[in-house]
Amino acid sequence: QVQLVESGGGLVQAGGSLRLSCAASGLTFSSYTMGWFRQAPGKEREFVAHINWDGAYTYYADSVKGRFTISRDNAKSTVYLQMNSLKPEDTAVYYCAAVRGRLALTTTSTRYDSWGQGTQVTVSS
Repeated sequence: QVQLVESGGGLVQAGGSLRLSCAASGLTFSSYTMGWFRQAPGKEREFVAHINWDGAYTYYADSVKGRFTISRDNAKSTVYLQMNSLKPEDTAVYYCAAVRGRLALTTTSTRYDSWGQGTQVTVSS
């Protein structure tokens, strides 16, 4: 079955950087669009970024645009989220997700087929 395993979360000071990774297995990785979402305590899960199968198309939430970069390595079946200039409001559990389709560029969480378990990112002020 499909497995998505996130790593790279942690505690960082405001202005710092983190790089999240999500290793996928049990799927033909290059046939999937990949996304990152996050959920802060007491809030709904929200879209962060997504990337199509070859990395040619990416899209970001306004709140992270210019600070976060999504990328993927199909040879390693891994998607990344480079997070720079982190702010306390970026504190959340970050999830990677997969949706079947090479150009399934959706920001709607319910459209995604598979999810990881999440990794905690905490940004201190």
